[in-house]
Amino acid sequence: MRINLPTALTLGRVVVIPIVVGLFYIDWQHARQATAMLFVAAAVTDWFDGWLARRWNQTSNFGAFLDPVADKLLVAVALVMLLRDDPRSVMSVLVAIIIGREITISALREWLAELGQRKRVAVGMVGKIKTAFQMTAISLMLWKLPVADVDVYRIGYGLLFAAAALTLWSMVVYLRAAWPVMRDEF
Repeated sequence: MRINLPTALTLGRVVVIPIVVGLFYIDWQHARQATAMLFVAAAVTDWFDGWLARRWNQTSNFGAFLDPVADKLLVAVALVMLLRDDPRSVMSVLVAIIIGREITISALREWLAELGQRKRVAVGMVGKIKTAFQMTAISLMLWKLPVADVDVYRIGYGLLFAAAALTLWSMVVYLRAAWPVMRDEF
């Protein structure tokens, strides 16, 4: 298999995950900011690789499989790191909602694909908005330090609440779209 640029960007997102983890825990004054910048770079590739694949007509089954896996791994790992850093019960609920939804919708998509119905739960606008809120929230929380007296962590924390709400909303949208198939299978 020949790897094109969009697929290489997606693979890069997977490869960067251990580096994000290592930077997060390293004892260095600017470790959190370096972690956040690397996370942002990886998050940008989440949008950019798909755009390039469509624009250059370089879509592939492997790329279509790997892209959401890379995205979910990056987000889940970052959320677990942030939860370890801030183990309050509210944070654990937000993390559980976001990771739980990702597992649920991934399983739903796989099941529907086996039935030839995957398009019922294609990524929609709510899912894209959810991802934008999620990536922004996590980036700000990873950064942690105030910027010009602005508490970016608190802003990120607030955005994580919005991301969790959008996560639940998008899950309901996907489950409603899949309901006719689910009903027929019960």
